[in-house]
Amino acid sequence: MSKSEIEKFFSDDDDFLGFGRNTHLVASDDDTDVEEPEGQLSIDMYQTDNDVVIKAPVAGVDPEDLEINVNEDSVYIRGKRHEDRKEVGDDYVIRECYWGSFARSQPLPVAVLADKADASINKKGVLTIRIPKAVKNKGKTIKVKAE
Repeated sequence: MSKSEIEKFFSDDDDFLGFGRNTHLVASDDDTDVEEPEGQLSIDMYQTDNDVVIKAPVAGVDPEDLEINVNEDSVYIRGKRHEDRKEVGDDYVIRECYWGSFARSQPLPVAVLADKADASINKKGVLTIRIPKAVKNKGKTIKVKAE
């Protein structure tokens, strides 16, 4: 690895954790739209016999700042983590926590009943979305009657 590649890897401009790769427009105080970086939300997704379950760490996010949209084949989560205090960039020794908007769109592995989905956040700041699976008609074997 060359010196320039190493410098690029450790530079502030190279965001290898994935934060800031997406952008979206937000309204500023003067009613103009400005582009703001959007972070990626990490999730775990698994299936039970009856549900698709999604868990995501959202510690520090107010439930009112979360938007979750579910349809029969995907889920979309958007939120914003507000920073309690603003510091000048030079005051930081390390700055690894992501503050600001984040979003995640994820296809679902099976058809679900979107209108029956529910979500909650536990005391540790873990968002849990539970979406019931759509019951597929397994068909029916019928017996032919002789007349």
